Amino acid sequence: MLRYLRRTFSRRGRRPKGPIDVKSKVAESGIHIPERKGKKGKLVLTSRIILLDGTDVSVDVERKALGEELYMQIAYHLDLVELDYFGLQFMDSNQVPHWLDKTKKISKQVKIGPPYTFHFRVKFYSSEPNLLQEELTRYQFFLQLKQDVMTGKIPCPFEVGVKLAGYALQSELGDYDPEVHNPFLISEFRFVPEQSEAFELGVIEAYNECKGQSPADAELNYLNIAKWREMYGVDMHVVEGLDHNEYSLGLTPTGVLVFEGPTKIGLFFWSLIKRLDFRKKKLYLSVTQQEEDGTTNDHNFVFTLDNMKACKHLWKCAVEHHAFFRLKQNVPSNKRNQIIRLGSRFRPSVRTEFQITRQGAHRKSVSFERKPSRRYSRRPTFTGSHGDRTQSRPHANDDQAFSRFVPRQGPAAPPRASVDTREYKKNTGASSRQTMSGGDHHRGRGSNNGPKTAYVRSSARHAYGIEV
Repeated sequence: MLRYLRRTFSRRGRRPKGPIDVKSKVAESGIHIPERKGKKGKLVLTSRIILLDGTDVSVDVERKALGEELYMQIAYHLDLVELDYFGLQFMDSNQVPHWLDKTKKISKQVKIGPPYTFHFRVKFYSSEPNLLQEELTRYQFFLQLKQDVMTGKIPCPFEVGVKLAGYALQSELGDYDPEVHNPFLISEFRFVPEQSEAFELGVIEAYNECKGQSPADAELNYLNIAKWREMYGVDMHVVEGLDHNEYSLGLTPTGVLVFEGPTKIGLFFWSLIKRLDFRKKKLYLSVTQQEEDGTTNDHNFVFTLDNMKACKHLWKCAVEHHAFFRLKQNVPSNKRNQIIRLGSRFRPSVRTEFQITRQGAHRKSVSFERKPSRRYSRRPTFTGSHGDRTQSRPHANDDQAFSRFVPRQGPAAPPRASVDTREYKKNTGASSRQTMSGGDHHRGRGSNNGPKTAYVRSSARHAYGIEV
């Protein structure tokens, strides 16, 4: 009886059955950053950080570590100095994105894990990319904006999208070479959500006009065009007004945008916002507006969110944006020991844009590696050996979806089908008995002169998006 109770209620009996998935705690790239004091096992928390270039890193920190420890590990791994522009984003159980707070414990903020999953992203979009001091910081901004344009977060018209795609290719591939950079190659890249054949042909012309630009120059030109887009750096939050209609509040470097569907109906500049507070599920906004006769009036707005957590998250993001772009330095968060306190103790934990650009010590030069972007299967409407001519498939149009492209010729083409046995016998005049008896005279083996059906595995098939 005692053995049964010991086996039932012991720690060994409460262990989960089945093998433990060790691969889930290791990054796919194989890069692992151990805990700085050498702790292992139950004493550490494992986090998987997905970077902007598509690679991931596995980081171990102490179990009771604050969010700042994880930020410092990523900054050391990327050799990034202007870290305050960036943040680590995670999802809660309702698939709502949140930013990791540096001043709080990781285990208290993230409920899904361990291992925890974070996305390294740009948190504060600089109002002027030329103020970014280091080339590495501009490269990270360039990767973030490429994702925003490709996913449709920053919508672009046809001409602007073509220019941005040309600068992106110049940064990654170098100067245009007509013998190499043909429509086949261009169709492997993704630049905008609905990418048509006409768009790719226009990208080739824009890419040809970027000759002579270094990767850093092409990336800076990309940023200078993207910064003028209306949705540049807009952090959208869905709210409900007093009229029970759905609106969207967009946090930007200049203020708060108000959208009703896709239409922009207002902009509240940070300098005109006098009050920003929340209570339970409601967000209160007080804005000062100057009338035509020179007098100023205060307008109060009330927005409702789904729950209190979503409302507080929006309020915190708005406070951080206001402090980062408007203040010269943040107000320090003093630890108060009062038992009874009023209001929130939240204070932004990053330097302001003024401190980064005016007071920061920057390096003269830094060397880093640019990672190639993800490739996709080639567009099947492009045919021809060298891309000199194009031929469309039957019943195809410019907006057709992408599908897998399999070449018919060349080293990357799949093996040809074997010759039919009856047709081979008919052409050679050989009967089945002669085939079995001739040649090696071994049972079950055909003639050496028969058709060869061996499959030759091509080493270049990966270039066409075919998994081998």
